[in-house]
Amino acid sequence: MLSDILTLSANSSSQQQPKRPLTLLQKSLNQRVAVRLKSEIEYKGVMSNVDSYMNLILINAEEYLGSDLLANYGKVVIRGNNVLFIRLIKDF
Repeated sequence: MLSDILTLSANSSSQQQPKRPLTLLQKSLNQRVAVRLKSEIEYKGVMSNVDSYMNLILINAEEYLGSDLLANYGKVVIRGNNVLFIRLIKDF
């Protein structure tokens, strides 16, 4: 009985591998994202590149403070240590 539980536990853990944030970001290249900075400024654009430090390059980026659009940029480079969170935008 105990061996059955251990086997079941081992099988279920091998099926559900944890998602790694960097891997998920790398698979999401050329998709629309929203990046919130520690300064509460948010950028929305198409993520064209990401590195191991989570530095990002966004193209067709828009800069927001709250819901107010502040500026439009062709390309933005964001340093990873300024990022609070990154959200994938599905409907693009």
